[in-house]
Amino acid sequence: SCSVMSCPTPLLLLLIGIYGPCSGFKICAFNIQNFDAIKSANYRVMHTLTKVVSRCDICLLQEVKDLQGKATKALLGRLNRYSTRYDDQYHYKYVASGGLGRTPEDQEQYVYLYRNETVELTDRYQYADKKEGGVDAFSRDPFVVRFQAKETVIGDFALIPLHTTASDAIKEIDKLYDVFEEIQRKWNTEKVMFLGAFNAGCGHMTRQDKANIRLFSNPGFFWLIGDKVDTTVGDLTSCAYDRIVVHGQPFLKAIKPYSARVFNIAKEYKLSKEMVLEVSDHFPVEVELKTKSSGQLQAQVQPLLLIAVSVITYVLHILHSTSVL
Repeated sequence: SCSVMSCPTPLLLLLIGIYGPCSGFKICAFNIQNFDAIKSANYRVMHTLTKVVSRCDICLLQEVKDLQGKATKALLGRLNRYSTRYDDQYHYKYVASGGLGRTPEDQEQYVYLYRNETVELTDRYQYADKKEGGVDAFSRDPFVVRFQAKETVIGDFALIPLHTTASDAIKEIDKLYDVFEEIQRKWNTEKVMFLGAFNAGCGHMTRQDKANIRLFSNPGFFWLIGDKVDTTVGDLTSCAYDRIVVHGQPFLKAIKPYSARVFNIAKEYKLSKEMVLEVSDHFPVEVELKTKSSGQLQAQVQPLLLIAVSVITYVLHILHSTSVL
């Protein structure tokens, strides 16, 4: 026998394609491993990075080593040329932190690339670690930004990034709670997303460690990328290093269900492991926010979709009965 689910007709697939959920507003985080002037001169790397970032309304880049801004501006230029060539819809801007790190040799930046047409940068804040006992908890203090995205259901939100040093991952992830409290006071908002290469997996963060991390032990924080996910490229590792976490039910409800995922650029772009490793040893992670228009459209077309599916199911049933006779 043939059910509508086991034998989808082209018409049904077309209807689902037309009336299915609209694409949301995508936020991505990508640790691009030692991104500097030398790496930005590699055409293959830049081509892949451009394709990845052009899918996102906001993309947080980590491990950027580009204090003079040449590599970031080169990526921005490629991104805007690519966008003009392929969809002529979006133009990107960027905002970057200064150099962050414990030593002059180890200076990295957090960089946010974002679409000028869909989102507005409304504030930024460089968190300054309050050194306890002369030791700073963060190896790279979060560079926090606030965005207004009028088409999204959530509207206004803050992003808190983190790229930890693996050996200090538990302490650093826990310390994000202090950053959250400061942003809550400073900007009077609880709509906060945390994202980045937390190193929150394998030996660096175990199940037992969660008791010592307030983003786990305190209620109201939702980890959208799970512990079993692999965000690493290498064959020898399977670790959920890169994470996305949101605070509060309102933010959770404004997330498109099941949209938080790893974007496997090896599979998506049919690249060899070696070519992917030229770009990074991490895969990007991403999540989609619900947009007002997608919610309205779904409400309008869902009854039509149900009627269409019912009709197709009925026709298939009649055809099947006829063929049996």
